[in-house]
Amino acid sequence: MPGRILIIDTVATNRIVLKVKMLAAQFAVDTCESKAEAIMLIERNRPDLILLNLSDATHDQHSLCRDLRRSTVTKSIAIIAVGVADTSRARFAALDAGADDVLPHPVNDVLLLARIRSLLRVRSTSQELMLRETTSRALGFEENKAVFDGAARLAILSQESRAASLLKSSLNAGLRNAIQVLHPNDALLGDDGSAAYDLFVINAATTEAGASGLFGLVSDLRARNQTRLAMQLVVVPPEAPEVAAMFLDLGADDVVPSTSSPDEISMRATRLIARKRQHDKLRDTVRNGLNAAVTDPLTGLFNRRYVEPHLARLAEDSRKSGRELAVMMIDIDHFKSVNDTHGHAAGDTVLIALANRLRENLRAIDLVARMGGEEFLVAMPGTSVADARMAAARLCELVHATPFNLGEGLPMLKVTVSVGVAVSGKLNAGSSAITKICDRADKALYAAKSAGRDQVAFSKSAA
Repeated sequence: MPGRILIIDTVATNRIVLKVKMLAAQFAVDTCESKAEAIMLIERNRPDLILLNLSDATHDQHSLCRDLRRSTVTKSIAIIAVGVADTSRARFAALDAGADDVLPHPVNDVLLLARIRSLLRVRSTSQELMLRETTSRALGFEENKAVFDGAARLAILSQESRAASLLKSSLNAGLRNAIQVLHPNDALLGDDGSAAYDLFVINAATTEAGASGLFGLVSDLRARNQTRLAMQLVVVPPEAPEVAAMFLDLGADDVVPSTSSPDEISMRATRLIARKRQHDKLRDTVRNGLNAAVTDPLTGLFNRRYVEPHLARLAEDSRKSGRELAVMMIDIDHFKSVNDTHGHAAGDTVLIALANRLRENLRAIDLVARMGGEEFLVAMPGTSVADARMAAARLCELVHATPFNLGEGLPMLKVTVSVGVAVSGKLNAGSSAITKICDRADKALYAAKSAGRDQVAFSKSAA
């Protein structure tokens, strides 16, 4: 399912141009010109991101932005302010009103699409963490006790000492945090201490990003275990939108022009630190509250106890958003013969390996669980029938194509799975909706096995 974007602009020509660009990028798009229309559209089709033109002098669009950010209904929706003047003062005013980012007029299409992708990734991560935290509460686990947030740890990565000093002065003007200056090469030394950084501020304004290796640095920081959760703010040249777009696509959380005021740089840094801490707390809640009680000890996947309340939450979100929910039941074919022929240790190896393949080839927001024995469940929110069909076929082939390694001295073992799929369609309120979709997926799984195994079958109502 493509992300949904709401365009709010009082000028019809602007709305049309932006809509065409967003449709070409495969987004679902709604447009409107007023606050009243926006509220109705948000209630009907909850957007993932809002493009809001703040330049109209006859309408207080900054006030609209503040209202959207304050409302419990819309506060989690990403907002990009467009059409503002290309000045640090105008950008700061838009950020202060609640925008997540500001793209001055004329908007660069490459940078706009990169920023949208970046913010949608953030929204997906936040939704996943909040969804899992809500599920842990439904299971009866206590929320983590409030902990005082000490000073954040920041690292400025710069090849030039003068530029690093200017950045440090800008950050010190608005933040009370520990700031360390490092050469970019020192950020990847593998020291466990690097895991403690909350934010990397990377200076890419005074050197050529590709030749200096800064593109690779951003990607490496995002990929390595000790630094992947840290936020990244990249300072970029003001006249290089393609460079800024590349940094966002490689994993940077935000980019800021080098001509920005200290206030703007500090505000962006403060927001990233706040997001990092929110995500850390949500991860701690999930990790500490759920691991022992709702995790299958063999595969590390969630178990049946976790599935019921989490599926109910997914179904309710699906009902409110109008987006479909796909549920797959996956069963290993002839698994008993694996245990009988090679032993239970080999069977456990297959279960662990299959769990890893499923986990590594699905989205973070998808639910992957072991229901017991050799049966697994996958739930994919925001997934149409066509997308579910492709995903199920891909998972089936993923297992079929590569034999499983049972360990030293044992032969490689070819394993297949049968998959039953059901897609929600329009859901009604109540707990029975998720029971019905799971029953349909179970029946589809039985049909796949009856038809010869190693294949995908769909519930009749989703075919």
